Amino acid sequence: MIDTALVDSALVDAALVHAARNGLAELADPAKAPQMQAYMKSTMPFRGVANPERRAMTRRLFAEHPLSDVDTLVGTALELWRGATHREERYVAIDLTGHRAYAAWQTPALLPLYEEMVVTGAWWDFVDEIAARRIGPLLRASPEALTESMRQWARDEDRWKRRTSVICQLGAKEATDTALLAECVTANIEDQDFFLRKGIGWALRQHARTDPRWVLDFVAAHPALSPLSRREALKHL
Repeated sequence: MIDTALVDSALVDAALVHAARNGLAELADPAKAPQMQAYMKSTMPFRGVANPERRAMTRRLFAEHPLSDVDTLVGTALELWRGATHREERYVAIDLTGHRAYAAWQTPALLPLYEEMVVTGAWWDFVDEIAARRIGPLLRASPEALTESMRQWARDEDRWKRRTSVICQLGAKEATDTALLAECVTANIEDQDFFLRKGIGWALRQHARTDPRWVLDFVAAHPALSPLSRREALKHL
């Protein structure tokens, strides 16, 4: 595992960080920024950069500033994340971790990076992307290394780690570890937090596309499911 507390500033691609921040500033739309901040209920301001514009920028910048190793990837992502003054900078940090050129670096060693982003991001726009598109694929690729971590996250005092454990298998389809899904849901089934209840319903609804009978049986066997979770789980059944 990479200890994010020990990341050296020398392992940051400062040119990429500078280009990303300048690029976002150039794309800024002051008219959109307050609307985006209000929608996301964010204390951190927005630049007002729409997702398609940001992604076009990151594709160009990531091609212009290739990173040499996984430590530089982690250091650069953390610099963008920790030093962010606007929310889009954190979106760029997440984009960077998922760049296709660095797919081979997606190993369980990155879990501490994603854990920091989940805990300090602490909102659904960050957490859901990391859970489904970063941690989920790691879990499927290395179940022996990630399964126990997700079991622990399901019982963590941080609600966003708990939500991550519940929804990390959204894209798994037939590869879903139903025992793990059931354990993570059951561990949070009586929690009254909206985001956990919504996440439980979402995870069950998504798996129902692959195995509706399993979801029907699970819902029937767990009367403690909140009305929100139950309604979401059975939405298309």
